[in-house]
Amino acid sequence: MDSTLFAALIELADDHLILGQRVSEWCGKGPILEEDLAMSNMALDMIGQARGLFSYAGEVERKGRSEDDLAYLRLEKDYRNCLLVERPNDDFAHTMLRQFYFAAFMEPYWQSTAELQDATLRGLAGKAVKEAAYHIRHTGEWIIRMGDGTAESAARMAAAVNNLHIYTGELFEMSDAATACAEQCLLPDRAKLRAAWTATVDPIFARARLNTPDVEFPQSGGRSGQHGEEMGHILAELQYVQRAYPGLTW
Repeated sequence: MDSTLFAALIELADDHLILGQRVSEWCGKGPILEEDLAMSNMALDMIGQARGLFSYAGEVERKGRSEDDLAYLRLEKDYRNCLLVERPNDDFAHTMLRQFYFAAFMEPYWQSTAELQDATLRGLAGKAVKEAAYHIRHTGEWIIRMGDGTAESAARMAAAVNNLHIYTGELFEMSDAATACAEQCLLPDRAKLRAAWTATVDPIFARARLNTPDVEFPQSGGRSGQHGEEMGHILAELQYVQRAYPGLTW
């Protein structure tokens, strides 16, 4: 079970690490100072959750690998994040919607985790669920402001929905490791969280005058290490210092 739990934890940790890296790209580039700080804080939330998950994964694996080893010293094909989190920022609408989609999934995920048997994960979930709730509130407000705003802002938000919604189905896909952990009541069953996710997304979309597109060809593959070309660029930046100066510590 240790190897199965390790694999499931890596999926979660990679989601948060890669999304945190993506959001951090806005640092110093936000449309207003307050939003620049808000996005930096959201990125820090994601990185903090990734650290906790990587640390626990290293303990479970029992091979002496640290959170830094797991974050910085793996190859692209070894990452198991969903494709949604690695999508480019493109513009502010895309960034807010991507974060909203992910947070709307993670809030019920962490809520369910807090009720399961693993004490370490319950501890991580207790803090993470509050952060996810804030991310939903913050990004949801922007989605409404843009979707129900000017012609330009509404067009940008509608374009973001059309571009990103095809990646949301992978949030609910269950890998073999995730399935085994759900059966052992160690982690929630992702497939059972779709109703809760929809209950968060639909009211915001209604207020933003956005339509939920029908997805004929959903995109997936990240859970098995099949990533888009963007992933290589993310890791080149994320891993640069550790690769250039192996074993460097502050």
